Amino acid sequence: MATLQNIRSKGPLLVAVIGLALFAFIAGDAWKAIQPHQSQDIGEVNGNSLSAQDYQALVEEYTDVIKFSTGQNALSEEQTNQLKDEVWRNYVNNKLIEDEAKKMGLTVSDAEIQAVIDAGVNPMLQQTPFRNQTTGAFDKDMLKKFLVDYSKMDRRQMPAQYVEYYDGMYNYWTFIEKTLSQNILAEKYHVLISSCLLSNPIEAKDAFDARVNQADLLLAAIPYTSVPDSAVKVKESELKELYNKRKEEFKQYVETRDIKYIDIQVTASPEDRMAIENEVTESAELLAETDTDYASVVRSAGSDYPYVDLFVGKTAFPGDVAARIDTAKVGTVYGPYYNVSDNTINSFKVVAKTVAADSVQYKQIQVMAETPAKTKELADSIYNAIKGGASFAEVANKYGQEGDAVWLTSAQYEGAQLDGDNMKYISTITNMGVNELSNVALGQGNIILQVTNKKANKDKYKVAVVKRAVEFSKETYRKAYNDFSQFISANTTIDKVVANAEEAGYRLLERADLTSAEHTIGGVKGTKDALKWAFAAKAGEVSGLYEAGDSDHLMVVALESVNPAGYRSLKQVQDQLRAEIVKNKKAEIIMSQMKAANATSIAQYADMNNAVSDSVKHVTFAAPAYVAALRSSEPLVSAYASVGELNKVSAPIQGNAGVFVLQMYAKDTLNETYNQQAEETQLQSMNARFASRLLNDLYLQGNVVDSRYLYF
Repeated sequence: MATLQNIRSKGPLLVAVIGLALFAFIAGDAWKAIQPHQSQDIGEVNGNSLSAQDYQALVEEYTDVIKFSTGQNALSEEQTNQLKDEVWRNYVNNKLIEDEAKKMGLTVSDAEIQAVIDAGVNPMLQQTPFRNQTTGAFDKDMLKKFLVDYSKMDRRQMPAQYVEYYDGMYNYWTFIEKTLSQNILAEKYHVLISSCLLSNPIEAKDAFDARVNQADLLLAAIPYTSVPDSAVKVKESELKELYNKRKEEFKQYVETRDIKYIDIQVTASPEDRMAIENEVTESAELLAETDTDYASVVRSAGSDYPYVDLFVGKTAFPGDVAARIDTAKVGTVYGPYYNVSDNTINSFKVVAKTVAADSVQYKQIQVMAETPAKTKELADSIYNAIKGGASFAEVANKYGQEGDAVWLTSAQYEGAQLDGDNMKYISTITNMGVNELSNVALGQGNIILQVTNKKANKDKYKVAVVKRAVEFSKETYRKAYNDFSQFISANTTIDKVVANAEEAGYRLLERADLTSAEHTIGGVKGTKDALKWAFAAKAGEVSGLYEAGDSDHLMVVALESVNPAGYRSLKQVQDQLRAEIVKNKKAEIIMSQMKAANATSIAQYADMNNAVSDSVKHVTFAAPAYVAALRSSEPLVSAYASVGELNKVSAPIQGNAGVFVLQMYAKDTLNETYNQQAEETQLQSMNARFASRLLNDLYLQGNVVDSRYLYF
C-alpha cells in the first residue's frame, strides 16, 4: 500500500508517462502480431526483393501441395527445411530465367499451356488425381469436369471435410498449372541457348574418332610418393606467385563463417538407469499379480507401448518383444531386460494366445437417427429384420447404403492406437463367427455387422508390454547444464575455450565455411538461434549456452573467423597451393633422375629406383585412362594415345600421381560405322546439358541475396 500511495503522490504527469509507455509497449507488440515481417525482405534476385510474407506464402502453398499429394497431415522439421530450401531454389531459378526470357521476348501463352494439357503426356500431369482408372494416363476430361463442378460447388450444402478436400485439390491443380508455365518458359530458354551451340561435320568426325580409335600402351612411372616431402622446400614468394595466377579459382560468392563449438548430448547416468530398472521391476511384479486390468498397469508404468486388449499377430509388437514371445509362457512375466537397439528396459506378460483369422470379410449398415433412443430403436428393428431372414443387401439399400462385403486384414489395425469406438468396432468384427450378426452401439450411432468369411489363420497374442526408454533425469540434466554454464562463464573468448575444453572434459568441434543457408550446426536440431548468432557475432566472440536437439543437447559456439564474399585469402588456400608446388617440384626431381638415367626403353625406366610398371589397354581420347600401378586417373595417357607413334618411347610426362613414360604397342579401331547425323545429334545433346549449367552464371550475375536465416 505504501508503494501504491507513493506512486499516486507523483501526480498526473507520472501517470501519463506510464500510460504512454504502456500504450507504446502494447501497441508495438500488437503491430508485430498483426503484421509479422511486414517490412522485412528475406532475399533478392536481380535487384528485386522477396518479402518474408511472400516467401511464407510460397512455403505454405508448397507445403499444402506436398501434404495433399502424399496424404501426410504434418511434416517433420527436416522435411520442412528441405521444402523451404526447394521453394527458395525454385523461386531464384524461375526469377533468373524469367528476367532473361523477358529480355529475349520469350513468353508462354495460355494456348501453349492448354496444348500441353490436351496432349496429357507431361510428367507433372501424371502426378495429378486426374488419371484414367484403367490406363493410369492423365485424363483432361476429368480435369475439366472437376473445374466445372468446383466452380458450381455449394459449400453450404456439403460436409466440411468434402469442401476441404476439393479446396486442396483445386489448390494442387493451380500449383501444377503455374509450375507448368514456369517449366515451359525454362525449356524455351534452354532450347534457345543450346541451339546457339551448334555442331558441325568436323567436330562430329573428331568426336567419333576420339571414341573408336583405341590403343594399348606400356607404362613405367615413378610416383611422387617416392620423393620425401623433406626434400622439397616451398618459399613464401612461390605461394604468392601461384596464388596470383590461380586467384580467380578462389573466389567466394557468399559470406561464410569458421566456428568452433562444443555439443553435449545429455544421457542417462548410472543412477538414472538403476531407477528405471527398479520401476520396471515393480511394474513387472504388478503384471504378475493382476489378471484383468492390464491397461492400467501398463499406463501407470509409463510404457512407450500401450496395452491393446485385442488378439494380434507377433509382428504388431516391438521387435525385441516379438523375438521372445514364443519362449515366454502364457500367464508369466518375462524380464526385466535391456534392449540395446532402442535403449529401453522391458518386461512383458503374455496374457493369452489363440489361433485366429488374419483376414475377416464382413458387411455393415450404419444406423443414425435424430436421437440416441430413436437410433437404438431403428437399429434393433434392422437387426431383428435381418435376424428373421430379410436380405442384408436389400435392407442396406433401403437406407441408402451398399451393404457390400469388404475385407478387414490385420495390417489395417495392428500397431495402430486403438481405443474407444475403434477398439470396440475392430474387436467385435474379429471375435464374431462366420454368418454371425451383431448390433454394435457406438458413440455416433449403431452399426449392424455380419461376418461372411474368415481366412489365413495365424497365432495371435494378447501381450501387456512395459517398455521404458533409459532417459536422463531432471537432476542429471540440471547438473550437465550447470557445469556447462560455469565453463562458458569462465571461458568468454575463443582462445580460452580452445585451451580449456579438453581439460574440462568437453570435445571441441570445428566447422569451416558455415553458410547462412544451412539450418543447423553440427546436424543438431533446434540450433537455428546458434546459427543466427554465428552470423551476427565478431571473430573471437563466444556465444551463450543453447539448449537444442530433443531437449537433450547443450551447445556453445565460438566464432573463429569471418570469410567475406570475394577472394579467399592466401592463408586460407595456402595448403592447397603448397601441395601443388610440392608436386611440381617432385616432378622436376623425378624428371632429372630419369634424364640422368639415359634410359631408352620401358624396361630400363622400370628398373629405376621406386619405379612401377603397367600396361594400359583400350585407351581412347574420349575418356581418361586409369593407371592401376599409380592408383590414379591420368588424362595425359589418353591424350598421348591419340597422337603418339607406335613402338616409340615417349619423353617423361608429368601426371597426377607421378612422372611416367609411355610406349604404344598396338592400335585398333572399334567396329562402328560413322554416322554424321547421329554424332551431331549426340553433340547437340551434350551442348544442351552444357547450356543448362549456364544457370550458374545467371546466378552469379543475378546478385542473389539469401537472408532467410534471419526470419525462418
